[in-house]
Amino acid sequence: MVQRVLGYIFLVLAVSAFLQCARRGAPSGGPKDVTPPKLIKAEPSNMTTNFKGDKIRLYFDEYIKLNELEKQLIISPPLKYTPLITPQGSPRKYVEIILKDTLKENTTYTFNFGQSIVDNNEGNPSSYLTYVFSTGDYIDSLTVSGVVLDGFNKKADNFISVMLYELDSTYTDSTIYKRPPNYITNTLDSTTIFHLKNLKEGKYALFGLKDEAKNNVFDQKTDKIAFIKDTISLPTDSIYVLTLFKEIPDYTLSVPNFAASNKIIFGYQGKGEHIEIETLSKLPDSIKTKVLKERNKDTLNFWITPFTADSLVFSVSNSLEKFRDTFTVKTRKLAADTLVLQPNQRGSLEFGKPFFIGANTPLVNLDTTKTSLWRKDSTAVKHTVTLDTLGNKIDFNFEVEPNESYTLDLLPGMTTDFFGKENDTLSYKLTTKSYADFGNLRLSLEGAVTYPLIVQLTDEKGVVKKEQFADEARIFHFNHIAPAKYLIRVIHDSNGNQKWDTGNYLKGIQPEKVSYYPSVLEVRANWELEQTFTLLE
Repeated sequence: MVQRVLGYIFLVLAVSAFLQCARRGAPSGGPKDVTPPKLIKAEPSNMTTNFKGDKIRLYFDEYIKLNELEKQLIISPPLKYTPLITPQGSPRKYVEIILKDTLKENTTYTFNFGQSIVDNNEGNPSSYLTYVFSTGDYIDSLTVSGVVLDGFNKKADNFISVMLYELDSTYTDSTIYKRPPNYITNTLDSTTIFHLKNLKEGKYALFGLKDEAKNNVFDQKTDKIAFIKDTISLPTDSIYVLTLFKEIPDYTLSVPNFAASNKIIFGYQGKGEHIEIETLSKLPDSIKTKVLKERNKDTLNFWITPFTADSLVFSVSNSLEKFRDTFTVKTRKLAADTLVLQPNQRGSLEFGKPFFIGANTPLVNLDTTKTSLWRKDSTAVKHTVTLDTLGNKIDFNFEVEPNESYTLDLLPGMTTDFFGKENDTLSYKLTTKSYADFGNLRLSLEGAVTYPLIVQLTDEKGVVKKEQFADEARIFHFNHIAPAKYLIRVIHDSNGNQKWDTGNYLKGIQPEKVSYYPSVLEVRANWELEQTFTLLE
């Protein structure tokens, strides 16, 4: 009996041992590789002088590949022809560069690879590897350093090109539009600090560029620009601040076209306040026309009552820009735009925000006797109604109370548009929340405060939620704010036009200064928040 028990125990132990031996598992493989590739040799060697060849090889201690090379690689001075750089496919232990340009004499060239060279297995980057050579007897060694800021946003964009143009006999103010700089670097996606290295002694113009086309020249329509007005004299130990801004584009007018049978659109860029549209085609006296700017768009709408013609000829002028042109617009088989009314707020009303109803066709008449506003208890609400023909909207002014429901009724014929069309019966249900659902902010400004100025509350993306203008010292009260996280932006409105004005490079104008409170403010429901913002010079 004892032998049978011992045998059974032995059998169990044997099977258990077998299962333990047979159990399969993945080997741990040791710790994860976090070591970046290491440059072990360069042909020709780094910092070579009197460079004469057209091929460069950089050897590494492990297999590497190239990642986003077109974004990361910065060559200074820029080359006219993009060099052929491998490996683009299969991993290798070296990077090969084939130059296609005829290099300038006595010039130091810098290849900054950013974080484009990574190991094959884990993608660890060989950060900001730089290869330098000179076609002359020595390597230039001067530097320029600084930081890039955004003129309006709290954070500057990534991948800002920082450019130096030598102030020689060929340089003019328009050079940045026409040719690449003598030296260039890029902030890449890690920091807004820049260092231009391996520069030669001389006088330069310094720029920053959000180069959307990556062509190393300034395109006003798409690029942000920053400039230092003073000459940069090298050597220097100064630290430079580049403030980026998007210029108002030079005035241009798009070819007009019919968007509806009763509407021709004239799109433009730049300043359009002084555009005048004149009909050169002879039209019967019975045909009426009206020009109205489309809300929130750089577009003028030319409205016209029904007519019969294959085309219309227009003269368009801009007295500010001293511009005049003639356009022939062919008619198209399109439906007519008809009156549509849209409120700017639906459902819950926002305290302190004006309520209006906008129209898509020009409004010309208003019958205020055909509108009514009621509380939830069916009592009438005292209100005023006005027609804003410039904004093409109907403004409603009334005291908005908390914890209330409103019904706004518009009877037929309350409003009439340019084509004689009237509204149908419309009814809008509007509500308000309790004051306790919101927070209040009391803001004081100290330090380098100059008036006039604009204080804005924005969301974390910079979208304006509340703003106040002041031309003299006061406390800023932002009441009934929706619970959320906010930024405080102060615009130093030097010309007092109650908006931020951008800069202009050719006119030597920097953008109006903008200051941001250093941290994010959290506004909570039923909270009173007091804050002091000390502005710096």
